[in-house]
Amino acid sequence: MKKDAYAKAGVDVKRVRKIQDSLAASLAGTFSNRRGRFGTPLMGIGHYAGLIDIGGGRALAMHTDGVGTKVQLAVQMDRYETIGIDCVAMTVNDLICVGAEPVALLDYIALEREDESLVSRIMVGLIEGARRASTAIVGGETAIMGSSVKGFDLVSMGVGVVKRKKVLDGSAIAEGDLVVGVASSGLHSNGYTLARSVLQARHPLQERLDDLGSTLGDAMLAPTSIYVKPALEALRKREVHALGHITGGSFRKLTRLVGGRDLGFSLELPPPPPIFRMIQTEGGLSDSDMLRTFNMGVGLCAVVPAGEAGPVARVFQRSGFPATEIGVVSKGPGVRVGGLRLTD
Repeated sequence: MKKDAYAKAGVDVKRVRKIQDSLAASLAGTFSNRRGRFGTPLMGIGHYAGLIDIGGGRALAMHTDGVGTKVQLAVQMDRYETIGIDCVAMTVNDLICVGAEPVALLDYIALEREDESLVSRIMVGLIEGARRASTAIVGGETAIMGSSVKGFDLVSMGVGVVKRKKVLDGSAIAEGDLVVGVASSGLHSNGYTLARSVLQARHPLQERLDDLGSTLGDAMLAPTSIYVKPALEALRKREVHALGHITGGSFRKLTRLVGGRDLGFSLELPPPPPIFRMIQTEGGLSDSDMLRTFNMGVGLCAVVPAGEAGPVARVFQRSGFPATEIGVVSKGPGVRVGGLRLTD
């Protein structure tokens, strides 16, 4: 089978998913280990976050994620003050997708060598990200791994709390529900292996590009949006059936929201921001390659009953995030964007 552009660049999402499925099948066997005061996990592995019953009608949500090869751009540009925002965002934005309020984070920094200045600069973004998410960073780990790491790597693990009756497991999604798309700040923290292979082959990071209104490096380092505050407000005040963070695998990730039911998503996206158009044009990439790899300007999707699309969009708009109706839940599995089916 012909490889897509992302696989050719070095990340084969299909093979990654097979690895993840294998891991999930193996790890599910550990659920029976859970005895005593707290219950077993509430959902299987594969949603946006794991959940375990902690009593009192509440569940603990857990998730871990990293920044990926975006850290290489930070090293190349000697710019480390925003990469921590990305690290926080990638974890807390997934926690809210099960309805949880993020309450605490841990960070893991792997360094090529001891570098106090580098760590201090990374911490600037971690602290700012925690502020935007209204959460606390309560500890972490710093490892010196010169034989394995060039530059640094950055990962966070987060926990959140949600009432069991408020867990977003996708079961409330129904045919005819609408999808509200919330704007991203740009590439966020996914697809960088492909984006870098296309753009850095043609432009230095310091080059100012009129289409972008900034240097290439500034556009590619734009920190990931943190949607926690407006998302939690929407969950409190409006009826929301599901939230989907658009990250690795892009819009195909929405299929996890319906849990194998015969429901899918038909989307019509707004025009993508300039950086996505540039990647597609200069890389000669198909619409399918772009929609299977990048967020295309939509960082979060909210699935809501028809009457809630406008009010939910306005919650995000009041927090500075453009949001608009972009699709509908339809019969038949999968995701279609503009008539193009995004198959695995």
